[in-house]
Amino acid sequence: MATRDVVLVGASAGGVEALRTLVAGLPGDLPATVLVVLHVPPAGANALAAILDRSGPLPVRSAAHGERLRRGEVVVAVPDRHLLVTDDTVVLGSGPRENGHRPSVDALFRSAARAVGPRAVGVVLTGALDDGAAGLVAIRSQGGLGVVQDPADALYDGMPRAALEAAQPEHVVGLADLARLLSQLVGQRAPARPAGGSGVRRMREEIAVAEFDLEPLEADERPGEPSGYSCPDCSGVLWRIDDHGLLRFRCRVGHAWSPESLHEQQSAELDGALWIALRSLEERAALAREMADRAREAGHDLTAGRFADRAVETGDAARTIRRLLTSRTLRGPGPSPTR
Repeated sequence: MATRDVVLVGASAGGVEALRTLVAGLPGDLPATVLVVLHVPPAGANALAAILDRSGPLPVRSAAHGERLRRGEVVVAVPDRHLLVTDDTVVLGSGPRENGHRPSVDALFRSAARAVGPRAVGVVLTGALDDGAAGLVAIRSQGGLGVVQDPADALYDGMPRAALEAAQPEHVVGLADLARLLSQLVGQRAPARPAGGSGVRRMREEIAVAEFDLEPLEADERPGEPSGYSCPDCSGVLWRIDDHGLLRFRCRVGHAWSPESLHEQQSAELDGALWIALRSLEERAALAREMADRAREAGHDLTAGRFADRAVETGDAARTIRRLLTSRTLRGPGPSPTR
């Protein structure tokens, strides 16, 4: 009899303390494997496993490619590799980033939904933006359970709130009660996997992309429809995907974006472009002033006046951009705090 024995946990901003609290409350004889993705930079230190190993009775290890899932342990994603599940085996994928992240919460959840279906329990913890929402939708579409930290209890409520709205999970719980709830859920009999579904093929293809399988990337057929937006990572066309009513985007080479993450990245790109424009305008105004001074010293008054006018016009444009940057800094780049 199949039981719920694979717990998938995703977290971002504020996630280390949340994960320590969770691991501290789990029993040493937990009849399940716990797989954890915490969004970390590619060059980040691989210290999370050691931190969590000291936090509770369960042994914690960093993910290793090809190892089998074993009950009663915690497996932690390593930097710059997607943590995936295939046939009850850990797979480390080097495929394109999702929402700017590798490892990605959505990639782990999606792969587990495909691999273990109803045996999966997906857990979304604290974090900004909307990472994990699409993955939790995938888990629930394959008969797995959804658990979300109460947004009011989370240090950053973006991820829990997005998952709550998109996936409509069975359980919403405060961090203090999460370990107890998971202890009750694992070991329960898993239902049969739902039959078919229009998203199964796309899910399989997206998992292959996370593993960096070139076949779906080279295929002529693209998921969804062209959106008219460009990918922040590669500037390619993004394709709009309707995933069980949840809007997502993916480009031709595989980078994936949720709407809120895409908007946040566009905001960051806009800030960068504005600073570049400000620097260019300041340099152009300074050069025009220097040329005006040199022309005036040489007695070329008409030329001096022409360069002086350019300096004024360029300086006005620079001040306009500086005011825009100041207003953006004061009100913040978007509705969610930085991850």
